[in-house]
Amino acid sequence: MFVPIHDANDLRHIRLQVVTLGLIAANVLIYFTTALDGLDSEAVLATVYGLGYIPAVANGHLDLAPALTIVPDAATYITYAFLHGGLLHLAGNMAFLWVFGDNVEDAMGHVRFLLFYLLCAAAAAMAHGLLYPFSEVPLIGASGAASGVVAAYLLLHPRVRLWVLVFGRIPVPVPAYLALIAWIAYQFGMLVIDLGGEVSWAAHAGGIVAGLVLLPLMKRRDVPLFDRRIVRPRAVTVVPAIRRDI
Repeated sequence: MFVPIHDANDLRHIRLQVVTLGLIAANVLIYFTTALDGLDSEAVLATVYGLGYIPAVANGHLDLAPALTIVPDAATYITYAFLHGGLLHLAGNMAFLWVFGDNVEDAMGHVRFLLFYLLCAAAAAMAHGLLYPFSEVPLIGASGAASGVVAAYLLLHPRVRLWVLVFGRIPVPVPAYLALIAWIAYQFGMLVIDLGGEVSWAAHAGGIVAGLVLLPLMKRRDVPLFDRRIVRPRAVTVVPAIRRDI
């Protein structure tokens, strides 16, 4: 739909978004350590089934083979969110976390933001598990947690102007509420339209709901909702994508 690239929304309470940067670093490090799109099949199975969220296992309908068990079943509500099946999968999720995570962390503080992120990840897995309780396919990716961050940002800074890439290559400045409401509506729309697809729109929806519910409870008391201050981002130069046929 679109990829966020810049918001120029200054931090007000913290000097550096250490948790956001740490989460991005952890996801990138784990991706290049596991490289799920490049390992042999046995290693992929061991990683994805051992750390991914499997609804049938989590709901007690299936026992995972001992050879594939890496962490307790309950831990997979979190560990799945640090695995990605491809570089584009990773890059897309980290772009959302990079642009929106710093201001949500600023509104909550470091510790509460980390808890918020993990709770959104867990809520996303729960939503996926409720919709597909007997699924034996592992769920991986930080999309659900990132969706919670997007929802929180919408409640905090709806009037900030964002630079986004439309269709992956056209930079456009838009008010945050237009871009993010459209993005959220798209997630719920696809949940109905693409119910049996490869993308877990249920996880996205679960993360969004968690973000909307948790943000008012976990933000600093002096941080208002629906910030009325409009922040206009500086101009961004984007090099058009070049398609190469090999």
